[in-house]
Amino acid sequence: MSALALAVHDSSTMTRRSLRRIIRYPSMTLILVGMPVVFLLLFVYVFGETLGAGLGVGALGRAGYADYVTPGILVITVAAAAQGTAISVAMDMDAGLIARFRTMPVTRSAVLTGHATASFLQAMFSVLAVLLVALAVGFRPNAGIAGWLAATGVVALFVVALTWLSVALGLVAKTPESASNLPMFLILLPFLSSGFVPTQSLPGALRWFAENEPFTPTIESVRGLLLGSPSGRDVALAIGWSVLIAVLSYLWAQRLFDRRPTR
Repeated sequence: MSALALAVHDSSTMTRRSLRRIIRYPSMTLILVGMPVVFLLLFVYVFGETLGAGLGVGALGRAGYADYVTPGILVITVAAAAQGTAISVAMDMDAGLIARFRTMPVTRSAVLTGHATASFLQAMFSVLAVLLVALAVGFRPNAGIAGWLAATGVVALFVVALTWLSVALGLVAKTPESASNLPMFLILLPFLSSGFVPTQSLPGALRWFAENEPFTPTIESVRGLLLGSPSGRDVALAIGWSVLIAVLSYLWAQRLFDRRPTR
């Protein structure tokens, strides 16, 4: 068996291991889905009428705000899933399981790849679950098949980026408890973007930050692709940010993994 075939086989084994743990402990997945759903219901049913009235042409109160806020909630779901990934990686490091794998004939890259692949599938499942709830509460996208496929691709690429970032954060954390706190900024950043209100309504410095951070073009891309107003500039920025974060995070994670064999 070639080295590549061995790496694929070992990565598949590690992915199945991580998926079994996700299935046996569904509470984490329920939390990852539950938090964005609470945000969705809160913003649509409590603030939606007021915030929707201020969105301008095409927005009609709560119904219009459900269309506006859902892409932001979907991206928050991705960020929340990253927190679970960091905790899972830190638990393996803290329990010495990674050290055990190092004594076995396992391809080194397979350990982190297994975590990343299982976390990717968990995040995409969470996004689908939140999307179904959004459709139930009034989200009404008008995209065709191409729009849905493009939006799914943008979200999937962003999931890959944040997954590898969370793997690195899980490796750098000293305990699982600290690993649960390190990715918190990923959940806060969507609130400082165009996820809940247009960036034009924000004050000077905050507006500049919101327009130039990676969450805003990702949210605007999903919003445009699903609601029929795609922006090529936002899609290009979203892809660029995702690729940049994914590559840097992957290299960071591999370096941490090589330098920290045990706790």
